[in-house]
Amino acid sequence: AMSPAGRWQPLSLVFLLGMALGELSCPSGCSCQYLEVNCTGGQLQEFPAAIPLDTRQLILAANNVSYLPAVELSFLADLVYLDCQKNLLGDDLDVAFIGVLKLVYLDLSFNNLTQVTSSTFSQLLSLVVLKLSDNPNLAVIEKGAFANNTWLRHLDVSRTALSFLDASTVQELPNLRLLGLSENPWHCNCSLLDFITWMTESSIHFPDAENITCHAPGALHALKMPAAAVQLHSSCQTQLQKQDYIFLSFVGFCMFFAGTMVAWLAGVCAVIYQIHSSKGEEGKVEKKED
Repeated sequence: AMSPAGRWQPLSLVFLLGMALGELSCPSGCSCQYLEVNCTGGQLQEFPAAIPLDTRQLILAANNVSYLPAVELSFLADLVYLDCQKNLLGDDLDVAFIGVLKLVYLDLSFNNLTQVTSSTFSQLLSLVVLKLSDNPNLAVIEKGAFANNTWLRHLDVSRTALSFLDASTVQELPNLRLLGLSENPWHCNCSLLDFITWMTESSIHFPDAENITCHAPGALHALKMPAAAVQLHSSCQTQLQKQDYIFLSFVGFCMFFAGTMVAWLAGVCAVIYQIHSSKGEEGKVEKKED
């Protein structure tokens, strides 16, 4: 009979062989360590193939990757750290992250993003750090874009094309502690007043606060956003009063017009009634004479 040691020996060989094959399956242009694949500056044109399935940390920084395939990413079910900064990623990310539900850290800075929709990060329920800075064409972040990312603590949208951000988009993040907003072309009008008011009342840290300034309108250009709150409160309230006056004037005109029409119709009805009444009396007189 085979001894216990003899029975376990083949299993050990299989395990060691599997480990060896796992080490050999490092993608071209990348370096691999235990649970980590680093492809920084590897001149990659596309998402690398043959990434070990147990990878926890994947670094794709400084390449020319323009697309993140959802299927290939979903194989990396234990991935918690993904660094894609300085690539060519665009707007086809709405389904890219549906299979990496454990992701905690995501860096998409220095890419070509133009918008963040309510679907882009909706599956990343464990996300803590999200870096979207230095996307020069990122002009839209939809209301509720981070509704499912309630663990988010660090969000950076600095140096993008953002001119507006709905206050509720960040107000609904209970664990947010740091929000990067600097060097964006913020349009400090009445639509942004709620967001600016939230900034002044929030305990969140805003790095590089000196450069969180209004780009438009011209009267507020280069003014720090919190400082613009006082002027906006005054001008927006005045604007609302003017709108109220216009509305009331319109309502008054409608009431006057409606009253005039009712009076005219009543007059017409009275005249018609009198005509019919007089004709009826004339008919009675004629019958009596006969």
